[in-house]
Amino acid sequence: MRLRQFAQYLGAGKSDDDLNHIAQAGAVMVLIMSVFLTLLVIFGTGWLLDRYNLEPIVRHYAWQYFVIYGGICCFFNAFSLLQGAILRSYGYTSEAMIVSIVANLTNVIGNALSLYGWFGLPVLGVPGVAGASGLSMVVSCILFRVFIKRRRDVVFHLRGITRVPRESFRMVLKVGVPTAGESLSYNVSQITIMAMISTLGTYAMSAQVYTMTILRFVFVAAISIGQATQIKTGYFVGARQNDIVYKKVFLYQLVATACSMVMMVVVNLVKKPVIGIFTDIPEVFAFVSTLLIYSVYIEFGRSLNLIYVGALKGAGDVRFPVLYGIFSNWTFMVLGSYILGIKFGLGLVGFWLGIGTDETTRGLVMLLRWKSRRWQKHALI
Repeated sequence: MRLRQFAQYLGAGKSDDDLNHIAQAGAVMVLIMSVFLTLLVIFGTGWLLDRYNLEPIVRHYAWQYFVIYGGICCFFNAFSLLQGAILRSYGYTSEAMIVSIVANLTNVIGNALSLYGWFGLPVLGVPGVAGASGLSMVVSCILFRVFIKRRRDVVFHLRGITRVPRESFRMVLKVGVPTAGESLSYNVSQITIMAMISTLGTYAMSAQVYTMTILRFVFVAAISIGQATQIKTGYFVGARQNDIVYKKVFLYQLVATACSMVMMVVVNLVKKPVIGIFTDIPEVFAFVSTLLIYSVYIEFGRSLNLIYVGALKGAGDVRFPVLYGIFSNWTFMVLGSYILGIKFGLGLVGFWLGIGTDETTRGLVMLLRWKSRRWQKHALI
């Protein structure tokens, strides 16, 4: 949300006061939502985990991680995302990358210290891992603030945050509420998928988690290009250069899809040693090996989806991708996965086909929406 709002304002040459008010309104909303989500996680995690078919010790560990990282550290995570989006909107992507690297190193080192007790430190287990992940968000939050303060052209001051005009909040809500609804729907659908997969056994759940972890390295390029597409689209639309961005987005999509497909080929060629990093259990190994083949279908669709949804939202066309995304999540991904995976007995492969169908059909629909050029009438400026 911050990306497209800021990008269009920057492209349109809005004043520093207008830009600062949007950033401040976002910060206030982040604070309010963080408090709400912290309370929700602390008091609702037990109920949520009861929906899964988990062993008692696994449930206990999951509760610890959820409450510490998802609850207590929620504010730092959210505020870090807000500041990162603002910094990227001004084109300072290298600073955002540096923050990400430092935060990830903090997370990895903290995890290692918690799990292995190096230098005589106590082994803290899951609480230590959750705390290390939370600490990485604190570090990320502080570093983003430092970079923003160093860049004089980046406008985000906390001074005067209690005097933000109501119009700024309305602008944030206009874009943010639909996007939040989509994110909520997607996350709930993911929880539903995992709840269904849990009925297939611990091996199936482990394979799902390991495969998704590997795929994060595959679609990182498409996510990055999608974020860049959203920023560039906002710039061009704000500057009234629709014809230029219309053609450029197709090129962005080709690059993103090519990156994803090349990465999928590489991963499948070296998947034996890669999977071996995570598990040596034959059943889980076989599951992950099979899912990586079917992941080509998912990542092709995801590359389309990330680029064209980013472009549409960057242009201010928020409602259509959000509403269709919610429909697709529950129709193709959840219902389709249930029918193929449970009713037809295809197991994890059925779930993967359902997820791939959601990503691919949604990507194609967003492509058609972009080609229709209806997004031109939804500019925020």
